[in-house]
Amino acid sequence: MVTLRDIAEQVGVSVSAVSLVLNDRARGRIRADVAVRIREVAAELGYVPNLLARGLKTRQSLTIGLVSDGVASIPFAGQMLAGAQLAAAEQDYLLMLIDTVGHPEVEGPATRALLQRNIEALIIAAEFHRDVELPLVPNSLPIVVLDGRPNDPQAAADWVVPDEVGGAQAATERLLAAGHRRIAFCNIADSIFVARELRRAGYEKALEAYGVAVDPALIVEAADPTAAAGRAPALELLRRPDRPTAVFCFSDRIAMGFYQVADQLGLDVPGDLSVVGFDNHQFVAESLLPSLTTIQLPHRAMGEWAAEQAIARSRGDTEDTAPAHRLMPCPVVERSSVAPPAPGTG
Repeated sequence: MVTLRDIAEQVGVSVSAVSLVLNDRARGRIRADVAVRIREVAAELGYVPNLLARGLKTRQSLTIGLVSDGVASIPFAGQMLAGAQLAAAEQDYLLMLIDTVGHPEVEGPATRALLQRNIEALIIAAEFHRDVELPLVPNSLPIVVLDGRPNDPQAAADWVVPDEVGGAQAATERLLAAGHRRIAFCNIADSIFVARELRRAGYEKALEAYGVAVDPALIVEAADPTAAAGRAPALELLRRPDRPTAVFCFSDRIAMGFYQVADQLGLDVPGDLSVVGFDNHQFVAESLLPSLTTIQLPHRAMGEWAAEQAIARSRGDTEDTAPAHRLMPCPVVERSSVAPPAPGTG
């Protein structure tokens, strides 16, 4: 590691002179030409400030801890980490990440390891929108939950989640605007997904806004959010003599299952069946033929907000001490899977 003494020896000045220049305190104390030379040599030698030593003096580590439950190992959700890391870096903070790879028993030791490194705030990132049990930390340490909510409504933690209702409503309205009225919804059966009820609420809200009655027969469920699980409910719907002309799917992967069944039954997407997904999964939505119109999960924007909120809390920059809650908008991503219904099908 390059030290202040190394720079001082190269320039022929004292260590204190180098320190004054590199800490922007040299005005009126060090000649301008000498200050320029010190900066040049520091850059040439690749000098990097020792943040640990600086932290011992200032009692600031400029480090935010992040514990995730598998987010780092899933490219689909990884944009949350990218957003958080970039937002932290813009404010000269380091994001220190530990991923538990889906093993809850690792979360406690991971949190303690971060606390031992004098983090200034902690972000808990969930793989998908769910209720999160907060780890035990000092009351003075700010906590932000990313893509989840504390399972204790009274917890002193900020949180950010997707606007599931708004996204589902936008998806259904896209189909309604195209002229569809028999619009199915393929939901998810597993109640661990908080989005399950929220996306159904958005679907029903859109239908009601257009004066279309909710038909329970058009609401089906997949066992999980995969293409394989989506095929059974797709067969159930698309084999009906009064089949729907459009479907809104809980996930892009379930939408893939509907594509597969439609092809099996000789139905064209979007000529015979319009499909809208949810997630904008990078390995699914653009790969399907035709490409899938879907709803963007705002992973990067949520990660950015979480890091910015954690830093603001650590600095005491927020006037409101009450926990902050943020619903992040989920916009429609237009592609090629939606068309008007065939004449006479409605």
